[in-house]
Amino acid sequence: MTVQQVRFVIVGAGIHGLATAWQLARRLRASGRGDGSDVLVVDKSGVGAGASGVACGVIRNNYFQPAMRELMAHSVGVWESDPEAFSYHPVGYLQAAPEAMRADVERIHAEQRAIGYESELVIGDSECRSYLRGLFDDWRAEGITSVLHEKRGGYANNVASLKGLAAKAEAEGVEIRTGVRVTGIEVDGGAVTAVRTDAGDIRCERLVLAAGPWIRDLWAMLELPERIDVTDTDGNVHPNRPMWTYWALQEGTLEVDPHTFTDNAGGLPPVVHVDSDRPLRDSDGLVTEDMWGIYYKPDFSFGGVQGGAAPVEVPRPAAEVAVDPYGTQSPEFVVGEEFVRMWTAALAHCHGRFEGCRSRYRREPSGGIGAFTPDSFPVFDNVRQNAYVIADSNHGYKMIGVGELVARELLGEPQPLLEPFRFDRFRTGRLHPVSNSPFPWS
Repeated sequence: MTVQQVRFVIVGAGIHGLATAWQLARRLRASGRGDGSDVLVVDKSGVGAGASGVACGVIRNNYFQPAMRELMAHSVGVWESDPEAFSYHPVGYLQAAPEAMRADVERIHAEQRAIGYESELVIGDSECRSYLRGLFDDWRAEGITSVLHEKRGGYANNVASLKGLAAKAEAEGVEIRTGVRVTGIEVDGGAVTAVRTDAGDIRCERLVLAAGPWIRDLWAMLELPERIDVTDTDGNVHPNRPMWTYWALQEGTLEVDPHTFTDNAGGLPPVVHVDSDRPLRDSDGLVTEDMWGIYYKPDFSFGGVQGGAAPVEVPRPAAEVAVDPYGTQSPEFVVGEEFVRMWTAALAHCHGRFEGCRSRYRREPSGGIGAFTPDSFPVFDNVRQNAYVIADSNHGYKMIGVGELVARELLGEPQPLLEPFRFDRFRTGRLHPVSNSPFPWS
């Protein structure tokens, strides 16, 4: 097999790999330090063949964690920079929440205002009911005491946006080589010297790992720890925690005309996210008395009303996770009847138009898996001397702006927005705060 030499090798042709390649090539050319021919993207399957290609596409700033909120404000700006190429729909994002989350929502709104991110806050049971019925005549969920309506954000069509990103990278001269599987990484004296693949070795100056849920295997190739000690924000040390845990994503589509879900003016509504502590019931009886949360939107790419709920942890050691969960849709990662019942019951709980909608759920594989870090938030950092890890902890698709920031860091410009996501936070206890949301990433 031949040996190739290239300055930058990026593993993964999803949202992060493609965005980094595009931005890196742009900056090399603009600075006179090179061009797109210095950047090679490799992927074992194809563009968007993994997590990015099955993402529901929601783009939001709605995070309890200040660092995530600032990073997402930057990313929304990138989505807005070329909506057509990124197949981006700026319909906004609306969160409806119960009293238990009211303080969290108020804090998010205050901090959004502090960074100039436009959103509207509504507080109080009757006030929220009036606001929501002003959008949707058939709104009927009770117990909502806070509504945060982000005027920016929305959603993008997953595959179309990745094709747009790939086209931008290739226009800058980047080569995207698909069907190439990484089989090993050569490290000498603490630095990566070459990437071994089933198509030959690639020698490089810098390596970027942007492989989504496959990060665990590449992490191991760099001989980085499978388990770590984690210090919490109170200084308590939790020893021998797994670096990567896997959660099954729960998403699906209601097979109805997307025009079925419009606002009172007949227009596309914002992406809707509802958290509730009210008992959830359907025609078969009680579904759950625990706090629950769903998100949903009309989506012409999916051909219906599409959305999801909180993920569930895979009850098996990480080392046993299927090698190719997105390619094979292994049964253990396909959403089951419990999710279908809960999600459709929750839709009907919120809107009269979805009453008795369970039979319209599209019976097809959905979801997949995500690799989560010990605190469920991303790691963006240099490891070894010249390897950079983009481990999104399943926040990935919406964070298109990470590519620009990583590209700048690769060229020697440290980025403050990425500082809160360094690997050493697990050692120092600088973890991200936790909200009252039922979602692990909120």
